[in-house]
Amino acid sequence: MTDIIHLLPDAVANQIAAGEVVQRPASAVKELLENSIDAGADRIQLVIKDAGKALIQIIDNGCGMSVTDARMCFERHATSKVKKAEDLFAIRTMGFRGEAMASIAAISQVEMKTRRHEDEIGTCISIEGAQVTNQEPVATSPGTQISIKNLFFNTPARRNFLKSNPVEMRHILDEFQRVALAHPAVFFSLHHDGTEIFNLPKGNLKQRIVHLFGNNYNERLVPVEEETTIINLKGYIGKPAFAKKTRGEQFFFVNNRFIKDPYLNHAVSSAFEDLLPDDSYPLYVLFIEIDPSKIDVNVHPTKTEIKYLDEKSIYAIMKSAVKRSIGRYNISPTLDFDQETGFSNMITHKAVEDIVPPSINFNPDFNPFASDSSSTSGYASSPRNYDAKPSAKNWGSLYDITEQPVVEQTSIYADETVLETKQKQYMQLHNRYIVSQIKSGLMVIDQQMAHERILYERFLVHLDDRKGASQQSLFPQTITLNANDFELAKSLLDDIKSLGFDVREFGKNTLVVEGVPVDLGSSNINETQLFEQLIEGFKNSQQELKLSKRDSLARSLAKNSAIKAGTSLGQEEMNTLIDELFACKTPNFSVSGKPIIQTITLAELDKKFEK
Repeated sequence: MTDIIHLLPDAVANQIAAGEVVQRPASAVKELLENSIDAGADRIQLVIKDAGKALIQIIDNGCGMSVTDARMCFERHATSKVKKAEDLFAIRTMGFRGEAMASIAAISQVEMKTRRHEDEIGTCISIEGAQVTNQEPVATSPGTQISIKNLFFNTPARRNFLKSNPVEMRHILDEFQRVALAHPAVFFSLHHDGTEIFNLPKGNLKQRIVHLFGNNYNERLVPVEEETTIINLKGYIGKPAFAKKTRGEQFFFVNNRFIKDPYLNHAVSSAFEDLLPDDSYPLYVLFIEIDPSKIDVNVHPTKTEIKYLDEKSIYAIMKSAVKRSIGRYNISPTLDFDQETGFSNMITHKAVEDIVPPSINFNPDFNPFASDSSSTSGYASSPRNYDAKPSAKNWGSLYDITEQPVVEQTSIYADETVLETKQKQYMQLHNRYIVSQIKSGLMVIDQQMAHERILYERFLVHLDDRKGASQQSLFPQTITLNANDFELAKSLLDDIKSLGFDVREFGKNTLVVEGVPVDLGSSNINETQLFEQLIEGFKNSQQELKLSKRDSLARSLAKNSAIKAGTSLGQEEMNTLIDELFACKTPNFSVSGKPIIQTITLAELDKKFEK
């Protein structure tokens, strides 16, 4: 029998490795950006075309490479960052495995121009499918320029699995933001299809957060700083009032490396306990500095998971530091036992003779049991004189309600969800529920969930027929979104217009809302807040429930524009709401699948009264 085990060709091995290292264009962007950081660049430009499928170009002013290094960097396991096994436990660089460039070159067409600062001429190398097609000297600026064209050109199956351009671009933006946040002292720029998305000047961390997410984040940030023998912690958290319904603005960095850690995320969330509802997530950008020998970053191919030597201590430090920052900046009440100022305002500097003692005035003829026309005499002569009789005036009005006409109920369907009456009369309970008498007892309807169901089915129809009517605003509102949300909004623009929004692009990361759906009524509407909630709700529906784009949009707008609990409704408004609810295809259940209608039978009421 012949031998069957053999070594894989380098081209095949590189393609297999590329499946783990380069999963989508954003993976290549991450590797290239981190290489530029490791090269000491303080100016990095990223150019994207067709969401990275056609072109990914990185231009930096780092240290550059010699002719030999330029050729060697495309070999498997070729790296300048690790020389022996012990170096794995003292890693300060972003990359160290030596797999990224070889993997990228195996599945794309790569052109690299590089020159060291001390050299007069650089090197240009062209590679296609792991094969070097050209190498020659070239005049180029100091640093490195890498162009990746036609990613996955020789692996069509992987290319077919890529998502739409807006989705892939949002992944690229995520990776770009993470690297830019970790290095605020480095200039970054990002261009997509000829449009500048980001231009981030050098600055501090707070300035970088504001440049990335928008000027309105300046007032949302609370600093966090803690130094211990185990870790040094610094960064910013967001105020609870600006927490969002979706994740996406939570960033942990360990030695400037972005990581995902549910355990540490729980530490931050527990610090916000009782300040946020369960389904809200605060903003945080936190940096942990720790001895590299106490962590292991060689755990996952994407290097976003880390093992810690003392995980519980880090959890406790993280939680207490965030909690202290929350209290220090008056987000939650605190007690300072070192400085009690409760009596400071009561100290007076007046002379003793100038202080007037307080006096008490009272009416000695006051009688609480006297009627309006009766005298108040007799009570002052004796505190125990209760001879005066209480007034019996208007006692009969207590029973006037029994003289109210009884609403005549005519019929109720067997399932008791559709009510037909000659004269519909509903009662609002605590401005939250609508109550009506039915043949077998009582029917209670949640007004908010009922309105959500009505709007949801109406918006679905608009998305199908593309005929949502718009009510023009007197003063159009300008909305500035962060780059990720702006890309998402652009991809949804046609569907958003179908719902009845009159919205258009207006410059960089900015939209103008000139009209809102007529279905939202004539009440005062904050277009900016409503649109932001629409985008936020859409992301939440897609992340948590994995709904289609159509359902996610309709659900988000319905939940954010429905009348809320605590809204007072008139009789006509309640009649209209109930009529429209029972005209829905699914009147019994809300958008979230919870019951809208509850019935209480006479038998259940009798049982309550022990009859």
